[in-house]
Amino acid sequence: MGPKPHVGRSPRCVEYVLTKTEFVMSQTYEMPKAITLTDRAAARVKDIMAKSETPKIGIRLGVKNGGCAGMEYTMDYADDRQPLDEMVEDKGVTILIEAKAVLFLLGTEMDWEEDTLSAGFRFNNPNQTDACGCGESVTIVPAQAPTTPLTKQ
Repeated sequence: MGPKPHVGRSPRCVEYVLTKTEFVMSQTYEMPKAITLTDRAAARVKDIMAKSETPKIGIRLGVKNGGCAGMEYTMDYADDRQPLDEMVEDKGVTILIEAKAVLFLLGTEMDWEEDTLSAGFRFNNPNQTDACGCGESVTIVPAQAPTTPLTKQ
């Protein structure tokens, strides 16, 4: 048996609660894309996908516990879409994000950097609070819900 919100409350109090609830629920919040790619990253992913021995539907991104800072990014070919994967298409690339990683990657920009001594994908993540000295692991906090509505209806 569920709670009875009207018990012990005046009709005016119930009306106020319902009005406030409707107002909050009617707000529209702009959520950032789970991830975006720079032109360099998109070109590199397309190049890697073209060299795959078997057709792939995209790349799968995630995070796992590890390293001295606590978490590591993971990236692999995606053969199929899992039921809870977040699918993002950006610059002609399909990215599948593991469900447990979405809040950690929300708003991230993936880039490809190449110089004389190294090359690799870099994640410019607004949720990253720290990184180890070698750059192999990071500390990431889950993204927070927006607090300012985009529009009022």
